[in-house]
Amino acid sequence: METRLESQLKKGVLEMLVLRLLCRAPGHGYALMKRMNETSGGMFQLKEGTLYPILYRLEDEGLIESSWQAGPGRGAPKKVYTVTDAGRRAQRDQSALWRRFCACVAQFDEDGEGEA
Repeated sequence: METRLESQLKKGVLEMLVLRLLCRAPGHGYALMKRMNETSGGMFQLKEGTLYPILYRLEDEGLIESSWQAGPGRGAPKKVYTVTDAGRRAQRDQSALWRRFCACVAQFDEDGEGEA
């Protein structure tokens, strides 16, 4: 069962991780959920109700864009999301912030106060 802290931490990084996935390769919703689950080793098992609001926010901010693409064969068209130049810049900035954040948090472990 997920702890409250784990849930809060996940919520705080989901947009950043979705943007990172899209920087690696464009994708549609289901593919993004699958990639997130696989890449995280099951730590992030997104549901549609979580992923799509993130995609809409990123699109509203101009960090990603979407287009409808035909599915294979007679498959239904899928909305595919792609990162914009602004999204790539934002992802670089977010990664730098994340590294600083992790280094800061690690400082608290290094003094031994968190050990039992």
